[in-house]
Amino acid sequence: MATISARLRPFLVTRNLSCLVSFKSSLLPLIRTRSFRASMASSSPSYSTSSSSSSKLLFRQLFEKESSTYTYLLADVSHPDKPAVLIDPVDKTVDRDLGLINDLGLKLIYAMNTHVHADHVTGTGLIKSKVPGVKSLISKASGSKADKFLEPGDKVSFGGLFLEVRATPGHTIGCVTYVTGDGEEQPNPRMAFTGDALLIRGCGRTDFQGGSSEQLYESVHSQIFTLPKDTLIYPAHDYKGFSVSTVREEMQYNPRLTKDKETFKNIMANLNLAYPKMIDIAVPANMVCGLQEDQDLPSKAN
Repeated sequence: MATISARLRPFLVTRNLSCLVSFKSSLLPLIRTRSFRASMASSSPSYSTSSSSSSKLLFRQLFEKESSTYTYLLADVSHPDKPAVLIDPVDKTVDRDLGLINDLGLKLIYAMNTHVHADHVTGTGLIKSKVPGVKSLISKASGSKADKFLEPGDKVSFGGLFLEVRATPGHTIGCVTYVTGDGEEQPNPRMAFTGDALLIRGCGRTDFQGGSSEQLYESVHSQIFTLPKDTLIYPAHDYKGFSVSTVREEMQYNPRLTKDKETFKNIMANLNLAYPKMIDIAVPANMVCGLQEDQDLPSKAN
């Protein structure tokens, strides 16, 4: 038996090596596939605002589920005061938002709206009553009350960061889009807070509050689609679970705004949408900063 074992040993060793080589060979496609996927994962783009200014900007996207409204918090955390702005706050989530601002050690200086909303009551007036010194901002064209009225080309500064005001009427007559600044110290890629003018794969309706489908089409194409293609799109609402898009994506895939102007106008004229359930409450309240009672706020400048 010992002799037989000795004779068989070279054969067994050779066979074992052959099996090992065969086993390793069978793994190569799997190893290569995993390596390829890992490489793709590490090189794929992400929706972040990482840049040289990432240490400056603190950004939070907040959601109010009843009206599917996004509220945006931005702050310059490199500044000693950590000044912050809140875009499109909702009255029902004011305590949540102020709690977060307090937790993060920020100083809220502006509560601002992209337009006079019809589907919820803004939280700006309530915020002003809870946080002394906060100023409310809205476009002059809106006709609403506020502490400060914005016009196209204005800059809203907070610390070393700023938002550029772009007029994007069409959903309402007073809609604006807020765009982060262009420069080395500003977020890169840029960020556009489009309100209801441009939604992810959609847009706001144009059949009330001075809306115009032709004007909306021109606003989006001239004021938003002219931004750098990697600009991040943050809308005021989403109803399908999306949170962010880009200018490039919407120029390619938006089912309404990729069409020519006449086709777009026809689409908007045939949406047959229901009467907004909150409009009779929200619009009057939002015309006075979200508070039904008359406040000591200036009206639209003459």
